[in-house]
Amino acid sequence: MVKALIVSSLADVRALIAAMPGPDETAAATARECEANLTKPPGSLGRLESISEWLATWQGQHPPKMDKPHAAVFVANHGIAKLGVSAYPMEVTRQMYQSYLDGTAGFNAMCKAMDVPYDIYPIDLDRPTEDFTKAAAMTEAEVVAAINVGLAAVRPGMSVFCPGEMGIANTASAAAILAALYKGTAAEWTGAGSGVSGEHMKRKIEVVQAGVDRHTQDDPDPLEILRRLGGRELAAMMGAILAGRILRVPVLIDGFLCSAAGAVLAAIRSDALDHCQFSHASAETGHAPLMKKLGGNPLLHLDMRLGEATGAVLASGVLRTAVAVHTELLTFEEARVTRNKPVA
Repeated sequence: MVKALIVSSLADVRALIAAMPGPDETAAATARECEANLTKPPGSLGRLESISEWLATWQGQHPPKMDKPHAAVFVANHGIAKLGVSAYPMEVTRQMYQSYLDGTAGFNAMCKAMDVPYDIYPIDLDRPTEDFTKAAAMTEAEVVAAINVGLAAVRPGMSVFCPGEMGIANTASAAAILAALYKGTAAEWTGAGSGVSGEHMKRKIEVVQAGVDRHTQDDPDPLEILRRLGGRELAAMMGAILAGRILRVPVLIDGFLCSAAGAVLAAIRSDALDHCQFSHASAETGHAPLMKKLGGNPLLHLDMRLGEATGAVLASGVLRTAVAVHTELLTFEEARVTRNKPVA
């Protein structure tokens, strides 16, 4: 029985991050040895080969498995939604939550197509975060409660976890977090999100910059940046990514928003995302520079920017394929196939 992951303070979160386990080198070595003996030219399946090793490494077992993928969408509201930073009003968050429950959203269709079970987590939908241009978005108790939602969403035995989000105005929140983490300007990180442009985009950048200017004067650490500028769903995704590491459940990070949540962890510990793969290259403005910062190499390039874990769920099919090849191909000896002879 694995003890439930629960934190009561940001100090507890810092302690969990410091105690994150490393890779299972025995499983990794076994996966490499197996891959080298399969009936195909070495390297012929490109990244599929490294994916099977990565899964074995962070699941802590060989052969790796993809029989129990799981996805989740964390849903929350942002106080800055009232400032005109989104193309949609705040009430759309709850309406989309109902769509997930009804099974009619894009996320539901993706999960059905890829055969991925899922959970939906509404987090205080009737209580938006504070407007971060006037006050910190969350108290410590609030951000800790949201992190606990994410920590509890990941369970031992899951093959891979696909976290996602929904929250009107959350791209503005993510942009503010990244500008604060990397000492940049709002304009560098703020994109169209739900489809803003022109004067609405100018307003969005102004709001993001105002939040960053207000909350970074004392050089806060990454978790404080999350508390002051983030949202409950972003905090929950960070918690889920952390739980994946502790429970040996690899994580498929979704697009811009999930990557921003992961960036908080990476800013605290440089190897914090080693158990993660970036599922897709989001079309959101800030994702490409964020991948450069994090050293990410997304699996898919489809110009998606829906969020909701849709990119991660779609990329889970790549992981399934990698595992199928790794576990179902025979070795040269088993298949009685002659190995290639190195050219002198």
